[in-house]
Amino acid sequence: MVFLPLLIFASRVGDVSLGTMRIILTSRGKRKIAPLLGFAEVLLWIVVVSRLVTRLQSPLAFLGYAAGFALGNFVGMYIEEWFALGHVIVRVILQKGGEELFHALQKAKCGVTAFDGMGSRGPVKLLFTVVRRRNLKEVIKIIQNVCPHAFFSVEDVRTAHAGIFPSVIPGERKGK
Repeated sequence: MVFLPLLIFASRVGDVSLGTMRIILTSRGKRKIAPLLGFAEVLLWIVVVSRLVTRLQSPLAFLGYAAGFALGNFVGMYIEEWFALGHVIVRVILQKGGEELFHALQKAKCGVTAFDGMGSRGPVKLLFTVVRRRNLKEVIKIIQNVCPHAFFSVEDVRTAHAGIFPSVIPGERKGK
């Protein structure tokens, strides 16, 4: 009696994880893999729902279905984060230390562009760099080490072309 709810739970975790990754990849323009994930997602969903409908009297099966959906969202986001696909833009706004941070990012072989600007408290330096998501943690470490009070924001980039993208930033773990 417990086997079916566990099977439904595990299947639902799988199907929702695939769906979450499909949505994320679709929003990032990954047109080749998203349809394959969609196919697997729907096939798995049909199998799960057909099992659930034939066992309408089992409250444990319904709990397994709902719990699998909830955990599947989390697992899908975790898997996508672990793969760290795509690029992000990091925008840094500094009142002090702009030159030092600019050179530290260049030393790490990041493409970086600097502008002078005016903020609400006076002159600022704006730095922009587009990096692979898998390198983001290391770029943030550089920012925090050089300018611990820097304001920065990070946003996903749908497409990046012809930039300077280091294969591995110094200090980053290889193989991720």
